[in-house]
Amino acid sequence: MKTKHLWLSAIALCSIMCMAFTSKEMSGNQAPKASQLEVSFMYEKQSGPGSNQYAVWIENEKGVVVKTLFVTSFTSKGRARGNAPAVRGYVTRPACVPTWVKSSKVADLTDAEVDAFTGATPQANGKQTFTWNFTDQNGKRVPQGKYRVKVEATLYNNSTILYTGSFSTSDKTGDISLSSSLTEVDEQHKNMVTNVKAALK
Repeated sequence: MKTKHLWLSAIALCSIMCMAFTSKEMSGNQAPKASQLEVSFMYEKQSGPGSNQYAVWIENEKGVVVKTLFVTSFTSKGRARGNAPAVRGYVTRPACVPTWVKSSKVADLTDAEVDAFTGATPQANGKQTFTWNFTDQNGKRVPQGKYRVKVEATLYNNSTILYTGSFSTSDKTGDISLSSSLTEVDEQHKNMVTNVKAALK
């Protein structure tokens, strides 16, 4: 009788240990909560003055831009010609990433504010990567909630492609599904921005 009780106790102990191990193993396989967003794409410099402009930004679910991660300098700052002062590129060339221009209300921003997220257009082909750490343009943590990441590229003149993906700041790490829309097909310049990806890290 005593042997039977010992045997049952051993089985019970084994069951508890197995359950604890399984629980720990399952917990270890779960993806952790994300702490930042990474956006990347392959860039191929194009010929012609109406190309090579792009912007990467974050919007809240109401469509308000909370942070611009990057915009090419010609779009936001323009280019000085001769002795004339520089005029912002989106003024002289309205086809420069028009969705970002409208959403960001860049016309209301000062040159200093624009400088914070402006960068030179890459002169070499290759992978471009941008990260967002869930903060707004002033470095303040954004509220928990749903957001959208957007990548817009002016391929050539009026040919513009826009990528959009939705996510939440409470999501776990993993890839974000992106949809895309193209204004006009341009076979010659279509490879300017390819393999666009967004992932929570």
